[in-house]
Amino acid sequence: MLVAAIQSPVTRDPRSNGEAVRALMRSAHQAGARLAHFPEDAMSTYPLREEETGWDALLDELEKTAVLARELGLWTVVGASHRLTPPNRPHNSLYVISDKGEVAGRYDKRLCSFNEIRNYFTPGFDPLVFEVDGFRFGCAICIEINFPELFLEYGRLGVDCVLFSAHSKDPMFGAMAQGHAAANNYWLSVSIPAQFAEALPSGVIGPDGRWMTQCANEPRPDLVVVKLDRSAAEFDIPLNKARPWRRVARDGAIYAEKRVDDPRSRIKSIF
Repeated sequence: MLVAAIQSPVTRDPRSNGEAVRALMRSAHQAGARLAHFPEDAMSTYPLREEETGWDALLDELEKTAVLARELGLWTVVGASHRLTPPNRPHNSLYVISDKGEVAGRYDKRLCSFNEIRNYFTPGFDPLVFEVDGFRFGCAICIEINFPELFLEYGRLGVDCVLFSAHSKDPMFGAMAQGHAAANNYWLSVSIPAQFAEALPSGVIGPDGRWMTQCANEPRPDLVVVKLDRSAAEFDIPLNKARPWRRVARDGAIYAEKRVDDPRSRIKSIF
């Protein structure tokens, strides 16, 4: 299937953000994409200030986006704050909108920053896995890139691709994303706001940990479309050899079977 990694401009105006998201959805559809992947808080803003959010405007823009997703037959994963019952703070979320225009799931950022947890957001607690055309996807947001246990968890859950959305201009996020893709042997789509593209353009990393392609490293809207192909020859080793072997290795049983009782093994202070 074809996945579009998108860098859209993220402003403090949900109306402007919504228009940009839908324009890029149309471009992704024209390029043949089945799924369009947008940045953290692409529809609302970041960091969230509730007095500026305009919840009615945000809801309206999300609903318009869902209508377009149905018209295009395009799965759309878009970042937005998710309002909770006052006085609870919102979640920092990724909405998964199906090709039927329905909310098929929502990922709520679990490992929020110190600033987020004190001032802006309520954390989530669950991973999200959803399936499109036989491919399984997981979601992660921004500083969660620093926590390999989340990416290992998605590996155990059998995802083919992690959709990583961030609002950051830290190029190390890209390097860490490459490491997670290589260690877990899955695709990893990275979506960053257009204004940060000079430091870290959006793009897709293959299951070998190498960038397949990236958007322009210029502060402008852009997208790239990548084919997720399990039969691709260049991914035979990571998908068909490394990934199943690492699953066995992490289980540990194969090593336990080879344990020996040998004094030259137990004594650590000899040559």
